[in-house]
Amino acid sequence: MQKQNKLWRVLFAVAIIAIAIQQLIFSVFMPVIIPWPTELAKSPAAVWVGSIILAAIAVLIIGDSKARPAAIYLGLLFLLLVLFFHIPNQFLTTPAFLGSWNNALKLFALSGCAFIVAASLPQTGTFTTGFERMIPFGSCFLAIVMIVFGIEHFVYIGFMPRLVPKGIPFPVFWSYFTGVALIAAGLGIILNIKLRLAASLLGLMIFIWFLLLHIPRALADPHSGNGNEIVSAFEALAFSCAAFILAASNKKIGVKAKPKKG
Repeated sequence: MQKQNKLWRVLFAVAIIAIAIQQLIFSVFMPVIIPWPTELAKSPAAVWVGSIILAAIAVLIIGDSKARPAAIYLGLLFLLLVLFFHIPNQFLTTPAFLGSWNNALKLFALSGCAFIVAASLPQTGTFTTGFERMIPFGSCFLAIVMIVFGIEHFVYIGFMPRLVPKGIPFPVFWSYFTGVALIAAGLGIILNIKLRLAASLLGLMIFIWFLLLHIPRALADPHSGNGNEIVSAFEALAFSCAAFILAASNKKIGVKAKPKKG
């Protein structure tokens, strides 16, 4: 189990490093990190400093000695970006359009993923102790976003079937099915009902999307939106890794597992 967690933790960190590298290549913050069209998002100096910090924290997550505090700091960093950049930007632009909140929601989920990673690691006794209280919220952050994304599959059913890879029959059915699956997984995690099964299936479903949907789209269009399709692929990888780590914990982080009967 520890080896599996290490694998998913490393892949999660690789996904974050890849997003940072993508920013360095295009010299712009990806919208999921800093929302456009703010000037900060296009500042070369800010992009380089921010991306190097992001990559450095992710590198620490790969190792064992500093992985837990690094994951906590990453979760806090993402959460602060949501609170101080994404939310104000949304209220100034298109607050009523649910789809325009996707980048804020993705970063909120990535914050939760980082806390989930931190929870899977032993305490180190470092000065991150004061921030440990954020860890129990990790699974809730991820679950809330999955529920919202599931709802979007119904709200935007006219668009969602277009994302189903060509050659797969019944795209409308799969759009509805995915929406139901996301909502069910999110509720299972939040309510601590069959959590291990819910998290495992969520991780598997998103990893399948990563392979069948995101990688082909990234290969077909690696340049549009400063490589947004590539970033979307690594976001999906990060979500699936966190879900697998959560499943391996066999309980909702921060809540005691239900005792087995008998």
